[in-house]
Amino acid sequence: MSNEVVTAYFAAFNRGDTEGMLDCLSDDIAHHVNEGAIRTGKDKFRAFCDHMTRCYQENLTDIVVFVNDDGTRAAAEFIVNGTYLATDDGLPEANGQTYRLPAGSFMSLEGGKITRVVTYYNLADWVRQVS
Repeated sequence: MSNEVVTAYFAAFNRGDTEGMLDCLSDDIAHHVNEGAIRTGKDKFRAFCDHMTRCYQENLTDIVVFVNDDGTRAAAEFIVNGTYLATDDGLPEANGQTYRLPAGSFMSLEGGKITRVVTYYNLADWVRQVS
């Protein structure tokens, strides 16, 4: 079940299906944003997704998922292929620039749900690509 929920989460991401992503998460999801604060709960995760949808169009490729033996932790490595749609606060001005960026996510799993998501990517590389 662990691999399935992680795979379903990324499939929903690629469909732009925030509700599908939320279905994979526990109600008290701890979302650790790259170089940002920890957001707790589905409402804050939904707000983050709404913001991201406004500013970015992204598709993940080359996804490889790893799950530990007892199914309580997972990791995924992937490539983010994106378009910068609208200027995000404190970042370069958007004008439809495209980018390709390696990234990774780490997850905690319990009861068939993702309880923690931590995503990392190289922000300096992203800034260089869109500047």
